[in-house]
Amino acid sequence: MAKPKTSLTAVERRAEELDTIAAVLPIERRDELAELLTDHDVETLRHLVNQGMGDNTLRALTSDLTYLEAWGLAATGKSLPWPAPEALLLKFVAHHLWDPQHRETDPDHGMPAEVDQNLRSQGFLKSVGPHAPATVRRRLANWSTLTKWRGLDGAFASPALKSAIRLAIRAAPRQRLRKSAKAVTGDVLAKLLATCATDSLRDLRDRAMLMVAFASGGRRRSEIAGLRCEQLTVEPPIEVPDGPPLPSLAIHLGRTKTTSGEQDDVVYLTGRPVEALNAWMMAAKIDSGSVFRGIGRWGTVSRRAIDPQSINAILKQRVELAGLERGEFSAHGLRSGFLTEAANLGIPLPEAMEQSRHRSVQQASSYYNNATRRSGKAARLLS
Repeated sequence: MAKPKTSLTAVERRAEELDTIAAVLPIERRDELAELLTDHDVETLRHLVNQGMGDNTLRALTSDLTYLEAWGLAATGKSLPWPAPEALLLKFVAHHLWDPQHRETDPDHGMPAEVDQNLRSQGFLKSVGPHAPATVRRRLANWSTLTKWRGLDGAFASPALKSAIRLAIRAAPRQRLRKSAKAVTGDVLAKLLATCATDSLRDLRDRAMLMVAFASGGRRRSEIAGLRCEQLTVEPPIEVPDGPPLPSLAIHLGRTKTTSGEQDDVVYLTGRPVEALNAWMMAAKIDSGSVFRGIGRWGTVSRRAIDPQSINAILKQRVELAGLERGEFSAHGLRSGFLTEAANLGIPLPEAMEQSRHRSVQQASSYYNNATRRSGKAARLLS
């Protein structure tokens, strides 16, 4: 006789519901999300998936919502109220933007020790000190967005909140740091590729991943993780003097961080990156679906796309194997490295931007400026 089906707990039910949107969520954290998020939170996320929100945006919203719920529980002992009262928003700012020097004389300034320890023990806090203003602003913006998606109004535009953020930033200025301390330029990339010298599946995958990410304009890790065979188009070979034609491939980017899915942004690969990509796909027997996938302990290639976070981890592993400092490089270094290398080689900025697909000349040119300012004429007026 079959056993009667036991009813699911609220956490188990939320975990099952999160499974239905696992394609765009970090599923390895499903149980943690189910513990922290409320039924309404999960329903909001499901609604956003059905509305066609971009995967990357939804991941960011989910990550920030999870942090906010964890902070709310640690700071107030309750799940977040919707809409959040102005006092709670001001508390959030006070806990995350504070003056380290003031903290030395006033231990109650900033995030309370018990809240800090609670979040740190769960892995939500890792660095020491106040948050970056950009992080606080982004989390407040996503908090506001989620509030609006619930059909509610919040106090996010209140003068008191804006004033609190402005005064907190002024009291504790922080130097703006790049997402990757150092750019993965051509010489660094060569050292990383040298660690992928065998014909093992991991070496073939990592070699192709690094070369494609760099050569396609320094693609974001979400774009590389989400790359599918259907986005690849074989192009006519490129004729070169005194050598065989070079294989060519087009990548149709679709929806990215700065475009909508309706735009067909295209970037091109030529030569060695195409050969590396073909070698990986042939060895892994990939002819449809996700291009870059996880590899199991026994060498089994997964059907599921690799997680964007894994790309960062893989790059850092290769950095370590190359004898470089792990903490100085991240996946974003491939993006900044592409533009820095283009500047070093004298490639015109507009041509480099055609491949990187940067929309802002100011942002893209900063890499050019950093690459040439130290040795430029302006820096040597009195030399």
